[in-house]
Amino acid sequence: MNEQARRTIASYTTCHEAARAVDHPSDQGFPVERVAIIGQDVRLVEQVTGRKGQAGAALHGAASGALIGWTFGLLDPVVSRLRPALYVRAFGALVGALLGMPVYAAQHGRRNFASVRFIRPSRNDVVADDAIAEEAVQLLTERPGGTGTSASTSSGAWKSSRPQGGPAVT
Repeated sequence: MNEQARRTIASYTTCHEAARAVDHPSDQGFPVERVAIIGQDVRLVEQVTGRKGQAGAALHGAASGALIGWTFGLLDPVVSRLRPALYVRAFGALVGALLGMPVYAAQHGRRNFASVRFIRPSRNDVVADDAIAEEAVQLLTERPGGTGTSASTSSGAWKSSRPQGGPAVT
């Protein structure tokens, strides 16, 4: 980790936009190892994808058991022939389904849903070492895509056309 003083040179709504912005200086030979993308005001989002019931628990257990059976079938040279490998997968699926149902029942209705978790920052700051920040700002304003028309902030750091609140990183 670089311990030099850094300042925010740009801020974007998505990490993808920030990464695209860093690509241009990288293509120009700029020392991008002195640049970082920092997600600010990070929050955990859990998106519920659907209900989970007894049948779903059995199906999930069967899929997990089949995968484990298939893995063991590949690892064992005696079982690696096609027909025995299929038997091991079927046995794994059966055991997984039979174990999935009591595990689901033991939860007594808690977390009766399936979900996906991810982390989402409210903004993504591109920061650079103070010694190279002005050059980085210059390269970002010359970047194709019209970013050169963005307004400056009070700290002299360039910001994207989508204004974002929050403290500046120094």
